[in-house]
Amino acid sequence: MKIVVHDTASAMLDLLQRPQEERPDALRKMLSPLQGPLSVMGDVDQVQWHQQGSGFRLDREDPRYVAALHQMRDARVWDRVEDSLTAAWERIDAAVPGIKHAETVHVVLVLGDPDDHHLTVRSAGYFGLGGFPGAIHLLMWPTETSLAKIGHAAAHELHHNVRYANVVWNPATVTVGEQVVAEGLAEAFVRELAGEQAMGPWATTLSGTERDHAYERVTGAIDLAGMQNLPPYVFGDATAELLGSEPVGLPDFAGYATGLRIADAHLAASGLTAAQSVALPAREVLRNAGVPTDA
Repeated sequence: MKIVVHDTASAMLDLLQRPQEERPDALRKMLSPLQGPLSVMGDVDQVQWHQQGSGFRLDREDPRYVAALHQMRDARVWDRVEDSLTAAWERIDAAVPGIKHAETVHVVLVLGDPDDHHLTVRSAGYFGLGGFPGAIHLLMWPTETSLAKIGHAAAHELHHNVRYANVVWNPATVTVGEQVVAEGLAEAFVRELAGEQAMGPWATTLSGTERDHAYERVTGAIDLAGMQNLPPYVFGDATAELLGSEPVGLPDFAGYATGLRIADAHLAASGLTAAQSVALPAREVLRNAGVPTDA
């Protein structure tokens, strides 16, 4: 696997020096390495996708943006993302020799909007998208947490990237079970690579009765299918509403906490690692974890 971490710091610094009317095209050029892998989603307007997905604003001058990019450069964010991805791929390749994967994975790290609550508060300043083989999109605003953990988020996304080069993801038939298993295994993989402290807030903030309630609610809908039905069970009600879905009574990132609990039960029962489990069918992981499923 060839991992290409694009120099988006230079691209964004250049973009921010341009007149506002030139910025959308500059953004499209910066995001263009993702276009091929993301084409399975149809004709996506990358500028609209960026703005709806907590990206920095193109329609205003904000001195915080340039300062943030320099802070990220000084913290060697792009280098650390590349180092983490290299280690992640080496671990998966050793665990499952010959596993199917994208020949090249393009990695694009983009500055987020510091005024976006979903990014800076709910997600502690960072998140990613990596389920399309060949593409990893990372978004961050520099916070203490995001600066420390963005590389680990990249490793989480690489686990998804390899999984979905082997497991079919169909928006019409994908289930809650598939999504939460994928998230749980990816966070368990981060823990294997870098320890408990490397894990993201989405998988670790729920505890006690709230975590137990989320587990019961999510596993009760484990066979629910269709991408449009998944957000509240995976991301929780607040994020689901942002995405236009109806709430179902779940806290933030309920599916991640549930997925990690399922992954841990699977790992204990099977003796496998999260790296070895990267391409296992969700039904096998759920069965090992003792979660009933119709699949």
